[in-house]
Amino acid sequence: MNVEQHDIGVSHVAAAIAEPARTKILCSLMDGHARTSTELAAIAEVSASTASAHLAKLKELALVRLHVQGRHRYYSLADKRVAQALEALMVIGQNVAPTFNSRTPDRLQFARTCYDHMAGTLAVVLHDRMIEAGWLLETDEQVYQLSDSGEALFEGLGIEVKDLSTLRRRFACPCLDWSMRRPHLGGSLGAALLQMAVRRKWVTQDLDSRALALTALGRKEINVQFGLTLPVSTGPSIKSSNQPQYVSVNN
Repeated sequence: MNVEQHDIGVSHVAAAIAEPARTKILCSLMDGHARTSTELAAIAEVSASTASAHLAKLKELALVRLHVQGRHRYYSLADKRVAQALEALMVIGQNVAPTFNSRTPDRLQFARTCYDHMAGTLAVVLHDRMIEAGWLLETDEQVYQLSDSGEALFEGLGIEVKDLSTLRRRFACPCLDWSMRRPHLGGSLGAALLQMAVRRKWVTQDLDSRALALTALGRKEINVQFGLTLPVSTGPSIKSSNQPQYVSVNN
């Protein structure tokens, strides 16, 4: 693709996202759930025929994907790159007067996946704690390094830090969180932290969503390992260490 074709492609996608009804449709799909055109029409506050036309345009530009199951037709975001682009636009537009109130569930704001690492309030709190404790050291290149105590922390959690540094990706870096407007931990270290949390059953993940649920065991272990007191849940009480806890967060 030459420069001119690239520019045209960008303008077409930008125009598609800029249409208010399409913006509502795309944002509603960011929670990872597929929805029917009827559901999306209600969310976008347009007629069924108008929603179908919008969805056809979004599908043409590879922004959404159609899933057919028998007589049912569902739509989802085409891939993670679309979600990333939307999150970036949310960050850029954070100072713009909002014209759309996201229908994203509160639990997505508390904890979710961002590609292969953790995002949301929980991830930002962990990131801030690691900076405050001197475990993560900031550099001028938007890259983090581990201090000796930080390396000991991660090694103690069963994460092979030296192996991560050999991977062909950034070891640790800040990733701006769209719901918190502050960074969480990205890179191979952030991915390893999420894998460890899932393996140890600190968090569980929905099968059809990016939402992460904090278990009672996870709350206890994170408080101990990181020296934190996590936000008090406003949801159901926890009855066992394996029961997920969805925490509502008021931003």
